[in-house]
Amino acid sequence: MTTTLAPPVRIGKAAVGALGMLATATGALESVVTPTLPLLQRELSISPARGALLSITMLITGALVTPVAGNLGDRYGAKWVMLRLMAVVSAGGLVSALAPNLPVLLLGQVLEGAMVGAMPLSFILVRKHLPTGESQVAIGVVSGLFVGGGMLGTLMAGPIAEGLSRHWMFAIPTIAIVVATLFVHQLMPNDPPARSDARMDWPGLVLLSGVLLTLMFGLSMAPSAGSQPLALGALVVLLALLVTGWIFVERRSPSPMVDLHLLAQPAMWSSYAITFAVCVGTSVSMYLVPQLFAVSAGGYGFGASSTDIGRYLLPGAVAAAISGPLGGVAARRFGSSAVVAAGIGVMAATLVALAFLHTEVWHLIIGKALIALASGVCITAMVVKTATSVDHGNTGIATSLVLVTRVIGFAVGAQVSGAILTAGTHPGMEDPAESAFITGFIIAGAVTALSLLVVRTMRKGIEQ
Repeated sequence: MTTTLAPPVRIGKAAVGALGMLATATGALESVVTPTLPLLQRELSISPARGALLSITMLITGALVTPVAGNLGDRYGAKWVMLRLMAVVSAGGLVSALAPNLPVLLLGQVLEGAMVGAMPLSFILVRKHLPTGESQVAIGVVSGLFVGGGMLGTLMAGPIAEGLSRHWMFAIPTIAIVVATLFVHQLMPNDPPARSDARMDWPGLVLLSGVLLTLMFGLSMAPSAGSQPLALGALVVLLALLVTGWIFVERRSPSPMVDLHLLAQPAMWSSYAITFAVCVGTSVSMYLVPQLFAVSAGGYGFGASSTDIGRYLLPGAVAAAISGPLGGVAARRFGSSAVVAAGIGVMAATLVALAFLHTEVWHLIIGKALIALASGVCITAMVVKTATSVDHGNTGIATSLVLVTRVIGFAVGAQVSGAILTAGTHPGMEDPAESAFITGFIIAGAVTALSLLVVRTMRKGIEQ
């Protein structure tokens, strides 16, 4: 049973600003690995495929923690859960900053992955403490700042890693997270639980965690599927069994962790499908563009350093920073369906264009900026629509599933990109063949464009 509560205490801009600051800091910490993968691969002596694994380790934790955090926030209060979650994230940032080798760095990334859970908790807080119209704007701002923080991390990671060391590129965002968490603690009032039932659906939680962990582990094995088909096949069977068991448990639970009737609503499942496709395309571009910049200048690449890569991605950082508020405003004026369709169209066309136009630095700069803007607008529109389509008691779990879908989409894109580049690197060659990048961009464009079918079919499900 759920209840809708009036905002107990109205918060001001300072409290929303604290949530935005936390979103920016967590987004920055999440993204510092991507632009420095070539540097990390050299320093840690790892292949592009293992580099892709490093880039999704945090995403695996995020996929596991986010629905749990959203559910706990709905039940016991978002602020209480957020403060404890950020303690785990801060510990992870410290471990990553001090990591002397790959195994320790992977441990730090695992702990850092809990940061994604802060987003649904933020949405719970603004919905409880602000009127509907203002909460929509706040959700858009927080979502946009998370994306903008990700691009900020992409921009600053290279200069920090080269000017100081790779350790400081983790330490600086971690310090910002600690400071932002203190502001949230001081400025955000305690929030009463929105759900009257305090029972935790432990069987559903365990099975959902098993589903996500098996899925992410299977994705991590995808690049080497040819050498171990039996292991991958066993994971597929296990995943099917876990999904079946989870559905069985949730349908019979008096207090399910995820209301399957909620997921069946057009506004819900269409948001998840679109988010997945858009994030796959975004992830491929995030992985391929820095790698393409770093390819030796003697061939088809530019021989860019990590600092150069960060500078080249600056327009993308600006585009991502404004995409959240822009997506919210555009959705209110033109409708979610029109905004998402336009964003997908721009993004798909840009990805395909990059497959054939990547001989100049400005080609990649403009392309990456357009993708960042279109992707940010689409994802923000999906989050806002999902958050405002459910009652207060389901805000956390509904939006957390959008974010889990985002995580899975990014993981799929990263693994596909790593596999394509690894397969395109001939023995004795340091750089992949140019055709590998072309293939990657075309696949990303096609996957993104396919989501237009969902927008068209489920138009009524996502119209505001």
